[in-house]
Amino acid sequence: MNNGCEPRACPSCGSDAGVRVGEKDKFAMSRCRACGTLYVAELPGAGELEDYDSYYGAENLAVPEFINRRLDEIIAGFEPYKQNGLLLDVGCGAGTFMQAARRAGWEAVGVEVSATAAEHNRAEGFEVFNGELAEARYPEGRFDVVVLSEVLEHVAEPREMLGEVLRVMRPGGLLWATTPNGRGFSARSLGLKWSAVSPPEHLHLFSRGAVESLLEEVGFVRARVVTEGFNPFEIVGALRGRPAPSVHAASNERVKSGYELNAFLTEGGARRAVKEFANGVLRLCRLGDSLKIRAEKTRTED
Repeated sequence: MNNGCEPRACPSCGSDAGVRVGEKDKFAMSRCRACGTLYVAELPGAGELEDYDSYYGAENLAVPEFINRRLDEIIAGFEPYKQNGLLLDVGCGAGTFMQAARRAGWEAVGVEVSATAAEHNRAEGFEVFNGELAEARYPEGRFDVVVLSEVLEHVAEPREMLGEVLRVMRPGGLLWATTPNGRGFSARSLGLKWSAVSPPEHLHLFSRGAVESLLEEVGFVRARVVTEGFNPFEIVGALRGRPAPSVHAASNERVKSGYELNAFLTEGGARRAVKEFANGVLRLCRLGDSLKIRAEKTRTED
């Protein structure tokens, strides 16, 4: 267990009805009985926080080509929200979202806590703030679209971050986000052994209902949260009794195997059809490993 850390209520609904469900990498984990969110029972101390300055290197500042094709498809879906043409990518990482936005004629701006990644993106000609979103002090209503791709699970106060996102979006603007599903198939099958349960990198994994409620409470409207994606490699490894790797090794393996699976399923029409059918089932059953989020800021005329 961690000493000198700050006890916390559920980061989604604020309930104190958390139940301890075990320990991962010396961090006690709780699940909220009210909304189903899985979270670290105590926030990491200063010496235990994830070191994002050393998080990025040459091996993860490049992505496979099929990822770029998929990002182009996602960005194309933002076109109805384009007014001033400004897109903000919070946690921009390798900059792939900003690159796709640029290809589609957007002016993309980034926020990134990793100095290495921020410098990489600045070298590509992007305006990137190195630090937290609130510290950037963007003007109210500046952006048409704000992207939070695999970010919410990392921040200690997701409600505050979403509030700042809402502030910097223009009326009628779009939030597009993804985050692991704490009640998806892998979470239910593997429990704390799932690689997405990775404190202190991931501080919480929301349920679908928890995200919807949180968005509504912060002030977003027309929120839509669907569940997609399933990586069978971890399940198969667990069934075969393969020893669990370290938290960081497991996270890297999950990303790598996810890339490999997606690359396989996007080659050829038949494989893409299989992938879309599987995602349709996962959406229907609400068991996909990823929560895909779209929500808007109230329009002035609403």
